[in-house]
Amino acid sequence: MVARIYSPAKTAMQSGNAKTGGWVMEFEREQPRTIEPLMGYTSSSDMKSQVKMEFPTLEAAKAFAEKEGIAFRVQAPREAKRRRPKTYSENFSFYRSIPWTH
Repeated sequence: MVARIYSPAKTAMQSGNAKTGGWVMEFEREQPRTIEPLMGYTSSSDMKSQVKMEFPTLEAAKAFAEKEGIAFRVQAPREAKRRRPKTYSENFSFYRSIPWTH
């Protein structure tokens, strides 16, 4: 029973940074998923893979895992690419590397 602690990235529908500062602990799968023959659904008898706990800080998640005797690994968050904000008028600028034409 190994848990993974990570900081979730923002979803594709988010433009801001809301709900991105917390940490999540979830258990890794112990058994592979199986395909149910009649309907074709994927299922698993591993109930711990459904557990997802949220923590405000990394230290709180580590402390909980150590207190409960859960082996864990921490996945460090990746830094987001910094993009320069652009305006609509830059599409028609004279200083573009490739001129805009129809």
